[in-house]
Amino acid sequence: MNGEPFASMPQAGNGGAVHVEYVEHRPGEERKVKIALIQINPVIGDFQANGRKIVERANEARARGCRLAIFPELALPGYPPQDLLERDSFLADHDRALARLLAELPDIDVLFGCIVRREGGKGKRLYNSAVAVRDGRIVFRADKRLLPAYDVFDETRYFEPGLIPELYRVDDLCFAVTVCEDVWQHQIGEYRTQPVDELFAAAGAGGEKIDAVINISASPFQRNKELTRKAIFAEICRTWQVPFLYANQVGGQDSLLFDGRSHVLDRDGQTVCQAAGCSEDLVVVDSADWRGEMHAPAEVEELASIHDGLVMGVRDYVRKCGFSSVVLGLSGGIDSALTAAIAVAALGPDQVLGVAMPSVYSAAESLADARLLAQRLGCRFEVIPIKGLFDTFRQTLTPLFGDRPEDLTEQNLQARIRGNLLMALSNKFGHLLLTTGNKSEMAVGYCTLYGDMSGGLAVISDVPKQLVYRLAGYVNREREIIPARTIVRAPTAELRPDQRDQDDLPPYEMLDQVLEMHLEKGFALTDIVARGFDEAMVRDILRRIRINEYKRKQAPMGLKVTSKAFGYGRRYPNVQNYRE
Repeated sequence: MNGEPFASMPQAGNGGAVHVEYVEHRPGEERKVKIALIQINPVIGDFQANGRKIVERANEARARGCRLAIFPELALPGYPPQDLLERDSFLADHDRALARLLAELPDIDVLFGCIVRREGGKGKRLYNSAVAVRDGRIVFRADKRLLPAYDVFDETRYFEPGLIPELYRVDDLCFAVTVCEDVWQHQIGEYRTQPVDELFAAAGAGGEKIDAVINISASPFQRNKELTRKAIFAEICRTWQVPFLYANQVGGQDSLLFDGRSHVLDRDGQTVCQAAGCSEDLVVVDSADWRGEMHAPAEVEELASIHDGLVMGVRDYVRKCGFSSVVLGLSGGIDSALTAAIAVAALGPDQVLGVAMPSVYSAAESLADARLLAQRLGCRFEVIPIKGLFDTFRQTLTPLFGDRPEDLTEQNLQARIRGNLLMALSNKFGHLLLTTGNKSEMAVGYCTLYGDMSGGLAVISDVPKQLVYRLAGYVNREREIIPARTIVRAPTAELRPDQRDQDDLPPYEMLDQVLEMHLEKGFALTDIVARGFDEAMVRDILRRIRINEYKRKQAPMGLKVTSKAFGYGRRYPNVQNYRE
């Protein structure tokens, strides 16, 4: 397999690394085989819990008459393990967990992702592999061939690319097995290897027929990505006239959201089996007609998918990090209202504390709307006025500030007072502090370090302002939860008299378009101006993006929903002097 035996693969009942021979398939009496696609929500490095999930779901598949159960990429260690892969102790614990797993799996074939050590030669010491277990032994292995190293991915840092695997046989069915990126070769132009084409070419040369393609994956969610996924998979189906079986990870992992939505496409690229989005699920497909269960619509509704992804991201980040409750500031504005609604949907109203912190510049309707929102959500609500604290700060600083007029300094003082109060509540009661800034604000630095940027998770920091409004409408789709006045009022930070966001920023409908073109599509200044935008405005927006890189480097982690978020997928220097 892949030009080498199963070197250093654990065997059932043995915690060490041993040689495992390839086991030929056992011919079945008929072609009909039930197959389970199983999406689980792993925790990186929790080998015991992840292994237990695999065993329990594999047993469920067996009970439902399945001959084969398919799990996602790196299902045992969780994805992405990042630099944990450089720790010998992590790899040793993984190998011991794999040995236990082999002994505990039921008497059906189970295909899942794990780490395989590479023996000898130059190159990386690990493979990102799909292995199939039968009767306590690994009978098949395919190593991932295309290792992404763009945006949030950095797999070439850890893994060696595999060679062309043999075909995987279950009874009299023959499968081409791929791992995630291996089926994206025509979408991502940087690859020279074409794994799917080469698998079919090798099968043809050997006189063998591939019955279906399997892809185990840990593919993060982003806005409208499902359309791209299915278009790529459907092209494979139509080109080679085979069904396509896709098993994807689900759950939040740091900033990444894995939406699951495992599915099967028929030979014409039509969805004939579909798992749910943003939750663990098991769906069964029958090889007799390659049709299966539909636990969700084949088509994804954009706002629902983004909302559900953010809810899942908050729930998993909070709980996987050992918290149970959250606190956030409720200003009466739309950003904090949407964040609160997402938090309540994720954790329940009893685990969410909203705090209003009015100043002398806060409008009465802001406090009223914040209170009404909390009532409708059913979450706890407290009010802490900051006027006295703000006065004390100013008095303390007067000997140093002298006659200098009030400016942005005093505005930021208010934001930092609020940030300190919220952090105090977080420390005292063990709540995780959620920040409420959106992507438009983060892009141009319309936020305050150690103020409204204080916290542990930035829920909507990858959600542009115009999308915030659309998501608020989605939250209110059945009944009014976010007060209508919150949605229609002009956005304001309320840090000075009669302040409005649009006094300091371009209109959000224009700002968001420029940001999308520049950040997500990579357009240069001249490209944007050529599309009818004022050059001075565009220059100012790009200047703000550039000079505020230092702020974003100190921001809490945010949940990724667009193709290019502010996080470890965007790597720009703080100190640079490039101008477009």
